[in-house]
Amino acid sequence: MGTDYSYIITSFDFHTIDLEPFMYAGTNITGVRLFDPTSTQVQQVIRFWDERQKDHGQEITGETLLAETALVHDAVLLYAKALDEFLKGREIVLKSLSCDNNDNWEHGYSIINFMKVSEVTGLSGLIKFDHEGFRSDLKLDIVELTSEGIMKKGTWNTSEGVNFTQTIEEENEANAKLGLKNVTFIVMISLVDPHAMLKETTNKLDGNDKYEGIGIDVIHELSLMNGFNYTFREQEDGSSGNPNNVTGKWDGMIGKVISGAADLAIADITITREREQDVDFTMPYMNLGISILYKKPQKSPSLFSFMSPFSAAVWKSVLAAYVGVSILMYIIARISPKEWTNPNPCIDESELEELENQFSLNNSFWFTTGSILQQGSELAPIASSTRILASVWAFFVLIIANSYTANLAAFLTVERNDELFSSVRELAGQRPDAPVFVKYGAKAGGTTEGFFKLSNDSTYQKMWKYMQDNYDDVMTKSNKVGVDRVLGDKEEYAFLMESASIDYEVQRKCQLRQVGQPLDNKGYGIVMPKKAWYRNILSSSVIKLQEKGKLTQLYKKWWKEKRGGGACDVDEGGGDAEELDLDNVGGVFLVLVFGSVIACFIGLGELMYEVFMKEDKESFWGELKTELKFVIRCKGTVKQLKSSSSDNGDGSAEEIVANKDRKSKTPNGLRKRS
Repeated sequence: MGTDYSYIITSFDFHTIDLEPFMYAGTNITGVRLFDPTSTQVQQVIRFWDERQKDHGQEITGETLLAETALVHDAVLLYAKALDEFLKGREIVLKSLSCDNNDNWEHGYSIINFMKVSEVTGLSGLIKFDHEGFRSDLKLDIVELTSEGIMKKGTWNTSEGVNFTQTIEEENEANAKLGLKNVTFIVMISLVDPHAMLKETTNKLDGNDKYEGIGIDVIHELSLMNGFNYTFREQEDGSSGNPNNVTGKWDGMIGKVISGAADLAIADITITREREQDVDFTMPYMNLGISILYKKPQKSPSLFSFMSPFSAAVWKSVLAAYVGVSILMYIIARISPKEWTNPNPCIDESELEELENQFSLNNSFWFTTGSILQQGSELAPIASSTRILASVWAFFVLIIANSYTANLAAFLTVERNDELFSSVRELAGQRPDAPVFVKYGAKAGGTTEGFFKLSNDSTYQKMWKYMQDNYDDVMTKSNKVGVDRVLGDKEEYAFLMESASIDYEVQRKCQLRQVGQPLDNKGYGIVMPKKAWYRNILSSSVIKLQEKGKLTQLYKKWWKEKRGGGACDVDEGGGDAEELDLDNVGGVFLVLVFGSVIACFIGLGELMYEVFMKEDKESFWGELKTELKFVIRCKGTVKQLKSSSSDNGDGSAEEIVANKDRKSKTPNGLRKRS
């Protein structure tokens, strides 16, 4: 040890080391510390602890307080503040969680987000975090051993390095206390669907009124919460921003924010570590990841695909219902007197010799067939009983036909399972000599390219090598070019892009789909200058929008509703469509049976009433027996009558079955009731 030696002690527990033997050696001993053990705050905490440690015989002083202990204290302090903020205006019901499953506390992520945006001054200084949960603006004291002891020489922080002043921090804290009311922000946007778009209208609009999109709505919601004003400015080339390889300066919207030409920028700008070195972001207002866009596989044609919507049991039941209702219509029509009508309306009733029934067995089957095909027929039931049966049958056909149509659409849109690939690893693992080789690429110069270029994963490195070796062939100038290439028929091509953009395209182009899960996890954030004083205010507001479900509503609005969204919302389960069984449609069969029973009783009631009202009958039961015998014989559709003045002499009408061809009188088979 001597004046020729200099030592840098990197331990945060520098102040706990006994350096008294070296105080007068002249050796330069420099170190860093998280906190000043002589500060008022540290001493207050130590006194608080000492009062509770007397019984244990442990004495804590500023010189023995370890950095780890101080950090634990600060962690508890931050958690307590975040929990207090979270519980304001909320009623939390604690539910027990089982140790045997993976259930999470439903409010856990919200508290984590509050911790990320909360700020608290602890023993280690100001505590705040970036969007990834890493501590930002960490400040350390630079101390040096002198003959008078350890003396503070300066400070170091994560953003500016060595610094002997806190002017910027003090200014930011003062501005933050004033809030954003009446502040006007210049907000950069780019016309990228659905983040920012020109409104579809024939009216001339100016200023902010001519724009719409999820980015526009997010800024509007934040302005309502905080009271600031804003003016949108378009980025002409639509570039989010890339650094110059030589000068390191950013272009695009990020460059405008860095230069001070704009205060904020919102578009499809992902939060990356490279960008965070020069600008700040709010908390993500949308989470996403890189995924694969590919066209849906072609479906194998099947001659009997039309049979798929119903199970065999349903088809058999429908056939049985068809036959049963047709026969029942024939029988009830013979029972009901109102279905026996005058075939020649021009003949006076007093001269009427015969009645005819329009519902022959063939006509009954034709009537039910017309209902199934929804084409109808020239036959029209007259009696209440036959009308009830016809109505119940029509209701049955309505439900069955609509169920068949809906399920058929699902069966015709499901996919086969014989896909060329189903994950990114299968895509990367293709053999060059495969019968069908799927090319893949991404937008040149975009964040997706950067992800593969910088990834340490062996699969992603392999994919980047392929894209790099075939750069001009597989990389595209824009996402639109990539999407169009996927839709093309000249080649098999998969496009790697952000999952949010894929979902937007899939909602509108039904030939496309997303393959596999996202490869990473990132988000869209609002860009602002580094160390902007309004960052925490906007981040807190974004979290509140998320908790209220407003961001989810905006996503649904612009992805699944506006501008053609939701056009492809058919379940693409790859075979998930299931045939309908009797468990699904059995209820309508019960309705048909119940209605048929009612029709039978009403038909019998009509017959009994007609017999009862006859004036020339011998007896009620005898006449009813005669009528039922005629119905049961099922011979012909003509009922011949004899007047009471003829052979019988007792005033009753004798009904005889006449099996003869009536086509010469009524070619079309229609019979009108006189």
